[in-house]
Amino acid sequence: MCRNIKTLFNFDPPATDDEIQAAALQFVRKLSGFNAPSKANEQAFHQAVEDVAAVARNLLESLVTNAEPRDRETEKERARLRNAKRFGTGD
Repeated sequence: MCRNIKTLFNFDPPATDDEIQAAALQFVRKLSGFNAPSKANEQAFHQAVEDVAAVARNLLESLVTNAEPRDRETEKERARLRNAKRFGTGD
């Protein structure tokens, strides 16, 4: 799976349309192998991004959980610590 696609479910505040759109774009890029499509594929590429975003939005609105919503700042800090451990601090 593409590492740039972030988990969007069960966050407080909920995922924004921009976050869903960005995840859809990354997914379509991964599937198609195109970072930017050619003119011949542009319409199909952009339609796929819109379709994936709509399905993702529907999915996120349909999912239920008993777990407490995760805090975005806490998750960012956890990711930063994991990256520091994995790749070093960069100093």
